[in-house]
Amino acid sequence: MNSLVLLLICIAVLVCGYIFYGGWLCKQWGVGDGTLKETPAHSMEDGVDYVPAKAPVLMGHHFSSIAGAGPITGPIGAAMFGWLPVTLWILIGGIFFGGVHDFGALFASIRHKGQSIGEIISANMSKRAKRLFLIFSYLTLILVVAAFASIVASTFGAVYDESGALDMAKSATPASVAMISLLFIVVAIAFGFLVYRRNAPMLVASIVGIIAIIAVMAIGMNFHPIYLSTKTWMWIVGAYIAIASVTPVWILLQPRDYLSSFLLYAMLIVAIFGVVVAHPSFTDFNAFSGFAVDNGNGVQYLFPVLFTTVACGAISGFHSLVSSGTTSKQLDKETDAKPIAYGGMLLECVLAVLTLCAIGYAFHWNATNPDAPLTGATAIFGGGIAHMIDDVIPGSYQILYSLLVLTYSAFCLTSLDTATRLARFMFQEFWLEPGQTPKDVKEGWKKVMVNPYFATIITVVLGVLLGMTGYLKIWGLFGAANQLLAGIGLLAVATWLGNIGKNNKMFLIPMGFMVIVTICSLALTIKNQIGIISAGGADWGPYAQVILGALLIVLAVVLVIEGIQTLSKAKKEKAA
Repeated sequence: MNSLVLLLICIAVLVCGYIFYGGWLCKQWGVGDGTLKETPAHSMEDGVDYVPAKAPVLMGHHFSSIAGAGPITGPIGAAMFGWLPVTLWILIGGIFFGGVHDFGALFASIRHKGQSIGEIISANMSKRAKRLFLIFSYLTLILVVAAFASIVASTFGAVYDESGALDMAKSATPASVAMISLLFIVVAIAFGFLVYRRNAPMLVASIVGIIAIIAVMAIGMNFHPIYLSTKTWMWIVGAYIAIASVTPVWILLQPRDYLSSFLLYAMLIVAIFGVVVAHPSFTDFNAFSGFAVDNGNGVQYLFPVLFTTVACGAISGFHSLVSSGTTSKQLDKETDAKPIAYGGMLLECVLAVLTLCAIGYAFHWNATNPDAPLTGATAIFGGGIAHMIDDVIPGSYQILYSLLVLTYSAFCLTSLDTATRLARFMFQEFWLEPGQTPKDVKEGWKKVMVNPYFATIITVVLGVLLGMTGYLKIWGLFGAANQLLAGIGLLAVATWLGNIGKNNKMFLIPMGFMVIVTICSLALTIKNQIGIISAGGADWGPYAQVILGALLIVLAVVLVIEGIQTLSKAKKEKAA
């Protein structure tokens, strides 16, 4: 298969999905029908979390937050099954699963005062179901915070040789990325101040912002005097996300994510350009490798591994937390929900397909250059795309590779900031009664628990400590946990639509499928970890995965039973 032909076919299918299926969803749900006079960003504006954002700015935040590293690492992990099943799942999953999931979560949230999926579950299922969901979501977000903090810190961290001396040659790139990231934060704050406090025109501010980004990259690549260890960066990142998650969104989150999106769009343009000019064929990338593949770490089965591994490239539970956690609190108009949520998901599918093209090139590169293989997500995607263009424009490799690595790092930092803020919301909501907001709690111990600063400190400390002490020991559960979040998110929106008499059938098959995928994946994980324990010498990791995996299966069953009961009740009432 020629990579350019594959890319063009996929873009055409995704565009048709956005126009026709996305438009049909709007009609079925009544998006923009006038029922909602103003979005929560206006009706509940508080200058901190509820702040209206123009559609391009909010698209920047939403897309940067949901993209993260997922649409790159996911397809790379699933590539062992061949490019065809991965492509089909990206297209089918993106249009009929992920897009519906993200769009539905955002729409439901803005019709519930910008509250999270947990509050939607509380209002439409039960208080018990809400608390189970919030505990599960919070623990999942702590794992995300730990993982992304570790990734960012290791990306910034200096490299030392065997004697403990600083290796300047190997530390130059991490120091450069760190410097650019720090300067980028300064530029974002200045951008937010100019736009939201000095009312600078968005077009003018955007042009100045883009010029500033280019300047920051030039400075960072040539001047990077900060060489700190990964551990030190871990604490610095922890301090940053603690501040960022309670800072008013107009100061940092909105402008930084908006400016980050230009890096993301630049990366997409560079990747598309690479595929167009090089259009490599998948000579060493099988279309289909079989339903069971031995990847060197044991036999992996297409079902359910494909559907938990591709993740953000097709559907991800984390997206519903973003849609109902931060995006819904900034949505200016209800009609912006479709391009931001549904369109954002399909744009992420394009990134996943571009990753497949990079994988195809990397496989061929590795076969012909065994002494300098492209290994790891960053090298496969960044190196693959950069080599494509370098083959046509010699000498461009290093600049392009640095840009792609920087963008990858920016993804992680953006998702980390958003995940911390979302975890703070979850912690606060757990202690609230149905319909309450933190401002409604005036006294007692609950007032402490819903305090945003207290919730943030607890979240950051747990996330950073887990990141420094071995989150990888339980990271194997994340794929299934993330997809369970997706299944529950679909279930929550389906129950709400059913309760108000709207068509919710488009949620039922995706919801059922994702729950089955989750349970099968967790069962395989438990089986594998028990095997490791039985062999002897296991540390706490396998035990934790067995216990947590069993608890997640129980959680899935309990919530599905409650959801079915709610849906059944709503159907009977409608019939009556």
